[in-house]
Amino acid sequence: MRPRIAVIGRRAVSVSGLRFSATVAAEAIGDAVFGAGGEPLVLHGGQRDRLAELPARLAGFDGVLLPGGSDLHPSRYGQAPHPRTEPDHDEQDELDLAVARAVIALGIPALAVCRGMQVLNTVCGGTLVQHLADGPVPHLDALHEVTVEPGSRLASVVGDSAFKVSSYHHQALGRLGDGLRVVARAADGCVEAVEHTEADVLAVQWHPEDLFDHSGQDAALFRDLTDRAAARRAATRKERPA
Repeated sequence: MRPRIAVIGRRAVSVSGLRFSATVAAEAIGDAVFGAGGEPLVLHGGQRDRLAELPARLAGFDGVLLPGGSDLHPSRYGQAPHPRTEPDHDEQDELDLAVARAVIALGIPALAVCRGMQVLNTVCGGTLVQHLADGPVPHLDALHEVTVEPGSRLASVVGDSAFKVSSYHHQALGRLGDGLRVVARAADGCVEAVEHTEADVLAVQWHPEDLFDHSGQDAALFRDLTDRAAARRAATRKERPA
């Protein structure tokens, strides 16, 4: 059986064919997880008064994927909004932050993408740069190279050679959160990947789902998630009484 990967759903005000709001996930994320051997299942956040149930719900999955999305509200990391910051839903913020906390506390294998990495940094006590000034490396809707830290866990997954990634963000990590280690950067110094020193979490600023079907490094990120999830599934099954 494929390991069950919870893809945290995004709130959408309207979706074609539906009369009301929806919980959605990008098809590319689902394709990438499925192509790597996992079973992607969209996790509906539900009402905010049910968030206390979230750890128990997540414990039933083998892995978690925190995808990209809109800007996290700056109040979540102690700042006033920048004019270019565009927060979306408070409910989405609360869900994603709760997921990140639960993943760390429960030790669930996880991959965080773009906003997901920013959420991870926030729950670990870090901050964000709310808007990146134009510079030598284009970060919004562009391809650029990242350099991976040799000897890091990320390097064991994607190798330690520089490679091009699909980038779509205007914010970035500011002060690094506790328990996180920077493991990849762009040429301008922008943090492109972090890994948690204790929890089973890897996070990237770029969108590996964009190029997974012809980028060996991006495909490897999803295989790594499903491999870690499969290992958790096997260990959990052994722990259950006969």
